[in-house]
Order: sequence, then C-alpha cells, then structure tokens
Amino acid sequence: MPNENEEPMIRVDDLVTHFGERRILNHVSLDIYRGETLVILGGSGTGKSTLLRHLVRLETPTSGHIYIKGQDVCHMPEEQFNQYRRKMGMLFQSAALFNSMTIEENVSLPLRELTKLEEPTIRIMTRIKLDLVGLSGFEDFMPSQLSGGMKKRAGLARALAMDPEILLFDEPSAGLDPITAAGIDMLILRLKQAFRMTIVVVTHELPSAFLIADRMTVMQGGEIVAVGTPDEIRNNTDPRVQQFMNRVPDDENRDVQAYLRNLTE
Repeated sequence: MPNENEEPMIRVDDLVTHFGERRILNHVSLDIYRGETLVILGGSGTGKSTLLRHLVRLETPTSGHIYIKGQDVCHMPEEQFNQYRRKMGMLFQSAALFNSMTIEENVSLPLRELTKLEEPTIRIMTRIKLDLVGLSGFEDFMPSQLSGGMKKRAGLARALAMDPEILLFDEPSAGLDPITAAGIDMLILRLKQAFRMTIVVVTHELPSAFLIADRMTVMQGGEIVAVGTPDEIRNNTDPRVQQFMNRVPDDENRDVQAYLRNLTE
C-alpha cells in the first residue's frame, strides 16, 4: 500500500476537459503515489483514457491542474515539461509502433532522439529492454511480422527505453486472447517488483485489474465515483460501482420512473 503521508508522485486537481460542447472530464481529482500500481476502471466513453493522455500532456484541460513531483505540469513551458516526459513511458492501446522500422529501431528511437549515447551503448540498452519483455531474438523483425501480444511487448520495451519513473498503460489487454493478456499482466507485476515504478493502468478488464492493482478508481460519466483498494472497490455499495462490477446494462440500471418522465417531458 502507498504511504499516503508522503507527497503524491502525481496529483490531479479539479480537472475539467471539454471537447467542443461536450464535457469529458468533470472536476476529476486523484492522488497517485510513488511505487504503487493504480488501475483506472470504467466503461467505454467514461473519460479514463482521456485522463491518462492528460498525464503526458497529449490533451490540454479546460481547467484544473496536474502536479508531478509537486510541479504543475499543465501550465509549464513545453521545453520544461519535456524533462518530465523523459521519465515517463506510455504503452498505447495500439502499441503505436512505426511500421517502417524494425523492432530494435522502434525501441531504440527514444535513446537516439533524446540522448547522446554512443551507438554500441544504445544497442546494448535496447537489447536489454527487449529481453526484459521476452522479445530477445526478434530485434530484426518488422511490426507486421509480430502477433498482437508481441507488438504490445515491443511497445512496452520502447516505453521502458529511458528507464522511466512513471509507466502508463492504455488498455494493455485490448485485442488480446486471455492467455496473452495474462502474460501482459504478469509482465506488469514483474516490472513493479523489479523497478518500483509508479504504474497507472487504464482498463475495463476486471480480472486483470484485481490481479495487478494496489488501488483502483472507478470512473463514470467523466467523474471519479470511487477510489480504494481492490477489496474496498469490490465491497463498495455505490450503485454506479456495483453496476460496473456486476456488468449490469444501462437499460436495466435506470430508474424506470425517471426514464418515463424523461420520455414525456
């Protein structure tokens, strides 16, 4: 469990985001502590991936703040934020590999672009990261030659290239069969044990979430409706949490009278 007496590694404070007229995040506040694995749960369209993208400043909020190691990163110059970004790795849902590059070239790209390391050192570090995710021997393969799970592992190796303090995952199990998805879960657990990184995982896969999480937060309608340990979330009596945990469709979860009033107004 995190030490909640210490300053959070990441603090999200009253974040509001609009896409056009639509409000995507509605006054979201959340603390994420050093060395913990926080899982953000929620159905499609609840704002969880948007929240994750804010942490690496791929999205800009309408209002609110994000503090990383005590510094407000929402409003600092891009050049200054790049120093923080170098210590953050992200595995995108699609893995986001460059199809024209080999796996080794994909993984080594951050090292070539952001450091002044010599080529032999880059090569060694790249191969260490590929070995860490179980892709030793696949250095010269192209992304098109890999399975979905192998692409995710290659994307993770690239996210690890700069030895990040913060590692972000957007739907790491999406599109994978159960056995391959379980392998990704075990890889996340090994990374946590080996490096004590702060890990944030966005998912809607409950078995994965309960396996890897130190704490969880449940989002609905752009809001955080619950935060707690896996046991606290499992036993939370909020109807919105129970709807998600018990996989109850919206139509069955509506208040019938309110639904009828909405139709007649």
